[in-house]
Amino acid sequence: MEGVAGIVKWSQTKGGDAMYEEGRRLYTGEINAAVRGAKAAGATEIVVMDCHGAGEDWTFNSLIPEELDPDCEFVVQDEWTEYTEFLENGVDAALFVGMHARAGTADGVMNHTVSGPNFQNLWFNGTLVGETGINAALCGTWGCPVLLVTGDRSVCAEATELLGAGLTTVEVKRGLGRLSARQLPARRARELIEEGAKRALKDLKAVRPYDPGKPCEIVVEFTRTDALDDYRRKHGVEVTGDRRLASRAGDWWAAWRQFYF
Repeated sequence: MEGVAGIVKWSQTKGGDAMYEEGRRLYTGEINAAVRGAKAAGATEIVVMDCHGAGEDWTFNSLIPEELDPDCEFVVQDEWTEYTEFLENGVDAALFVGMHARAGTADGVMNHTVSGPNFQNLWFNGTLVGETGINAALCGTWGCPVLLVTGDRSVCAEATELLGAGLTTVEVKRGLGRLSARQLPARRARELIEEGAKRALKDLKAVRPYDPGKPCEIVVEFTRTDALDDYRRKHGVEVTGDRRLASRAGDWWAAWRQFYF
């Protein structure tokens, strides 16, 4: 949700807070814009996956079902990166809507990585990544390319650096700090996202599926020593510093699962 136009405050993204319902409407509106663009490009099956951790029963459940475009289906998952059935069955392309920059990005609106209070930095085989990289690696595990990323200027640049110049991006705001931004009105942002999705799907080979490499080493740097304690005893995980751990396996998905699940 943090990359949606009009969203700049945590209360717009946290389930139960006063401004959360406004955030849900803005979020669902941009998702619908991408669905319309995909339909216009000829997509025949569109599945929407909510990846926003809003807290409690709103986690991965922030979309407003009755307002979703009727030509899509949507998934509510219990754990992030848990649901992979549609990827395993074959997906032509992924469109990432409402993305935010990785932790520590100066002008990244609401920038953070995974658990904001706990995660400082994340590397896949030495490449510094944020949540765009995580979701792209998940898709890439089953050969699905990411063709569109929308959000603020910082995440658009981050995604292009990671995935290549063939990526289509749609900038809906420009960060002026972590909790401030110059933004497009919702109607204009949705128009651009719809057109961006349609344009991105014209060439399914414009971006290669993202593979961090085989074998794969995931390194996490935490903000505090006690944040590491929840992970230190997981099989296949090595503590490499006071606030760092490494998970190593034959490929990204195996390394991610042994660390994150």
